Amino acid sequence: MGAQRIGISSDDVATQAAFASENNLDFVLLSDPEQVVARQFGVKRLGSTLDKRLTFVIDTDRTLAAIISSKADMREHAEEALRFLQDRSAD
Repeated sequence: MGAQRIGISSDDVATQAAFASENNLDFVLLSDPEQVVARQFGVKRLGSTLDKRLTFVIDTDRTLAAIISSKADMREHAEEALRFLQDRSAD
């Protein structure tokens, strides 16, 4: 598929490292404590919405191919993104 996973949140680097270790993640997590990237993508996380996730599938030509949202379970969320990529590569 040629896809690459990258996680990003407003957590600091130490928190990201602990989360990656606890969950045995095999991909890079980036820290965006000033929420610069979040603002660029129009992501706002206020109040009780902290359990929601957004995944942006960005094509090789840098266009936004899909947005997957409101999945609290990170594994379910990742599986949905993978299904999208698999369906696209089957075309």
